[in-house]
This record gives sequence, structure tokens and C-alpha cells, in this order.
Amino acid sequence: MKQHILIKNSTIVNEGKVFIADILVSNGFIQQIGNIGIEANHKVIDGTGKHLFPGVIDCQVHFRDPGLTHKGDLYSESKAAVAGGVTSFIDMPNTVPNILTAESLKEKYEIASNKSLANYSFFLGVNGDNIDDIIKTDTSQFIGVSDDGLYFTKKGNLLADNPETMEKLFANCKSIIAIHSEKEQIIEGNEQAFREKYGDDVPAKFHPDIRSAEGCYEATKHAIDLAKKHNAQLHILHLTTEIETHLFQNDIPLQEKKITTEVSVHHLWFSDKDYDRLGMLIKWNPAVKTEKDKEGLLRALLDDRIDIITTDHAPHTLEEKQQLYFQSMSGAPMVQHSLNCMLEFYEKGQISLEKIVEKMCHNPAILYRITNRGYIREGYYADLTLVDLNSTWTVAKENLLYKCGWSPLEGTTFNSKVMQTFVNGKLVYDNGLFQENIFGMPIDFSNK
Repeated sequence: MKQHILIKNSTIVNEGKVFIADILVSNGFIQQIGNIGIEANHKVIDGTGKHLFPGVIDCQVHFRDPGLTHKGDLYSESKAAVAGGVTSFIDMPNTVPNILTAESLKEKYEIASNKSLANYSFFLGVNGDNIDDIIKTDTSQFIGVSDDGLYFTKKGNLLADNPETMEKLFANCKSIIAIHSEKEQIIEGNEQAFREKYGDDVPAKFHPDIRSAEGCYEATKHAIDLAKKHNAQLHILHLTTEIETHLFQNDIPLQEKKITTEVSVHHLWFSDKDYDRLGMLIKWNPAVKTEKDKEGLLRALLDDRIDIITTDHAPHTLEEKQQLYFQSMSGAPMVQHSLNCMLEFYEKGQISLEKIVEKMCHNPAILYRITNRGYIREGYYADLTLVDLNSTWTVAKENLLYKCGWSPLEGTTFNSKVMQTFVNGKLVYDNGLFQENIFGMPIDFSNK
């Protein structure tokens, strides 16, 4: 007899509503939502007093597989993801090798099919080396193309510094173009000035002066102007400044937007006040900036100029982080704790549960045209996260699941806890226990 999962009496947060109901899961999908009687073949999960969200879709992660697996891999980081309520992710192309061809992209999907506990998709990398090949390709077959992280391979790989490459791409690409928006020319000038004063030992607190608001704004403004010229679909990754938020609109639905943006959780959580305490551990590119910027990003998220929330999850070993400024790697792990962070903002009255679900679940599915995910709807995949909003716990090394073994959030006490995570109808995470022989699926999407 086939077993069905029945989640009873949970408080569902979905499509702008909060209500108590039962959900019946069968064969990987949500079969029924309502007041459902218990039958003999039902595995019953009591959701009383808990909140049920659609599984989070994190549209920007760096899981390091292949080639950089000493930092993290598709198994370890997806495991951390599902423990944090993330059921699907889109991974960036700056692995080794860089994912610059359809062949390398296919190989990455193969790796994920045998390692990832969450559902997965991957950006194709784009830079000056492969632009001519990309514009000859039917780019609608890709969920998106991106230059993010490729500047670690060599200077000059950011699209923002290559007007000719950008022009070609924006004129020809039929998928989302997701770019890292900083002007390296401005950054390099700032680096030189601080190197002359401090040598290699630049204090971490000057990171937002080096990777400055000006460098972000100039790159974003130029990219938007170019996208408008070619009617391209542009997505600005990890926005960090208040001034940039005014370049984006909120007067049309997301489905109609051609130019979109996101905020990563750490740019809402940290500010320049935290550099003295955490140093290089919060060195990200683009940089964590001022309290004013942090507050401006949250305002823009709430009024829909910012469309989605991501993590830019980017694990490095502690040794790679604890170097002098110019040697310290940029990025940090966040995917296990992103939903917890946002629920702390809810706890403080700064955002509603409905808005969190909109930005972390619904809108990622809309933006990347993901099929049958991101919502709690009958007929959709049962990607679900059951959360206790009244369960206090503290981030510590012993409860971290990142392969790198550290987090800038260590010592942080959260007031909510992910209890169970369902991926494609399977209970993959259950209060600290994992079903590690059940793997996620490639994300279906449509760029047509």
C-alpha cells in the first residue's frame, strides 16, 4: 500500500495569506489542501503550532563543485541548505573549470544528480573568452548566464568592465543575464591608494571604501542603460547600496519587469559596524556597507524595488579567510541560516511572514520562470519547510553543516528553527536527521 504524508493543522504562509489547514502529499506532489481526514495509509505529521512555508529557492550560491571541493561541495552545501529550509538553488559558474560551455554545464548536472539533497540548476558563465560562442547558442535553454565570481580567475572577467562584450550579450541573449555589478577600474584605484598607506595589511573596515558605493552605482547605472537599449532581461546580483535601489522600479508586476535585482541576506544583517568585531570573516564582494545602506536595502525590499532574497553562499576555509586584506578570500557561508535571519526581522516587526515567502519562494520562481515550485498549490511539487517560530537556539561550530566548518553568525541566537524540510515530497530533513540517499531534481524552467 502506497504511503501518503499528511501534514495536519499547520499554519500555512502562502500567496499573501496565513491560514491553518492540512496538506496531503502524494508521489512527490501536493495532492490536496484543506481539512483532510486521516486514513490508514497516511503518515501523519503534526504541524500544530508550527508554520509551513514553500521551500526556499536560493538563486545565487557557490557550492564549489567541481574543483574547489576542499571548501564545499554539492553534497555538503545542499545538506546545509535543506537544514535551513532551502529546497532548490541556482549555482554560479566560478568552479574549476569555470562553467563556460554546454558540455561543462552538463557534467555539473551529472555531479549534482548523485550528490545534491536539494533541487538544482546552474548558470552558464559568460566572459570575453566565450562571448562569441554564447551569442551563437540558443541561450533560452539556460536558466541564466552570469559573470559572477569569474573575476577570481583573472582580471577583466566582469562584464561591467567590458562594454563591447556587454553590448554583444545584451543584444543577443534570450535568457536572464545576471551580473556582478562593480567597476573594477574604480576599485583598483581605491586599492592602490590603500596599499600605499597600509601595504598588504589593510584593516577590514576599509573594504567598503575600496569596493565603494561609487563603483557599484556606476556599474549598475551603465548596465541598466544598456539593457534598456537592447530590451534585454538584466538581473543585478547582490545589491549593496541605498543609492542603487533608486535605479529600480516597483510600479509594474515582477512578471513584466525586464530589469530586476536582489539583496543577499548578509547585506541586510551586517553593516560597517561589524568589521571591527568580525574582520575578514565578513569580507564579501560587493562589500557590506553602511547602516544607511542596510536600512535602504530593507526599505527597497519591502516596497518591491528589490525583487528576491539570495545568500551568495560562498564557503572558504578559515585559513583562506584569515589572511591579510589582499590575500583574504571574499565570501562566506550563509545558506543554512538565511531563513532564520529573515525570521529574526519578522520577530522584530520589520517584515511580514508573507513578504518573506514572497521574496524567498514565490518571486524566485517567477523571475527564473521555474515550473511548479515556489508555492503551496495543489499539483505543485511538495517542496515544503515546517518551522517552529518559538524555538530558540544558538549557532555554534557543532551545529554547522558547512564543509568549511565556520560561520560569521557563530554565537548568534535565533528564535525560530527549521524542524522539517520536504524536497519533492520526501522528508529529507527531520529535526537534525537526514535521508541522505534521496537526491534532488534538476529545476524545470521556461525561457520561451
